[in-house]
Amino acid sequence: MRFLTLGLILTLAACTPVMVDKPDEARVMQTTVAPAKLAQRQAIENFNFAVARIEPVAERLCRQRNPSQNCDFQIIVDDRPNQPVNAYQTLDRNGRPIIAFTVPLIEDARNRDEIAFVMAHEAAHHIEGHIARQQANAQIGAVLIGGLAGALGANDQSTIDLATRIGAGVGARSYSKDFELEADALGARIAAAAGFDPLNGAQFFFRVPDPGDRFLGTHPANADRLRTVQRVAAGL
Repeated sequence: MRFLTLGLILTLAACTPVMVDKPDEARVMQTTVAPAKLAQRQAIENFNFAVARIEPVAERLCRQRNPSQNCDFQIIVDDRPNQPVNAYQTLDRNGRPIIAFTVPLIEDARNRDEIAFVMAHEAAHHIEGHIARQQANAQIGAVLIGGLAGALGANDQSTIDLATRIGAGVGARSYSKDFELEADALGARIAAAAGFDPLNGAQFFFRVPDPGDRFLGTHPANADRLRTVQRVAAGL
């Protein structure tokens, strides 16, 4: 697969990891030691291998679950300069699901299982309908908080507009942790069905920040994510 430049993007559900030291709890739960960073050629080969295996499995599952949904995944490389270690799922102008990887993430994944797990996780966001659900939550939050501001006596339109924007942000984040765990669970199944080891793939968590349980944080604690993958893998 050739590297494609990220183009027509409307809305995205981003997962944004950056390398940091492993938290103590993660050290206890870790089962393998990640090898040294791969050579660029090997990293690219791993990415292409994962694309060839993950895309058809994700597309088949998507069509089984949602026959009316656009399941024609396009997996691309976001090769814009100075991008962080990141992967995300979005839609193009025609509603086609896009899974984008930045070059630093491709280079950071230490084996095929890791890159495949991240890819399957992003595909799961689309299959689970997380973008539409997040937009719906944002609309509900905007209406509720904006309406509350008006009910409490705010009569300045700029104040009500600000409250509406805040409400939309709160609404969009309100279930994002649940969405991430759903994507981890379904992503583990997709990765396994494509011939990868989701437990080994989940070792990627040990090199990303642990968000803990921050108020309105978008991602759950890494330990919770690993437990989700372990639970799914035990049932496969």
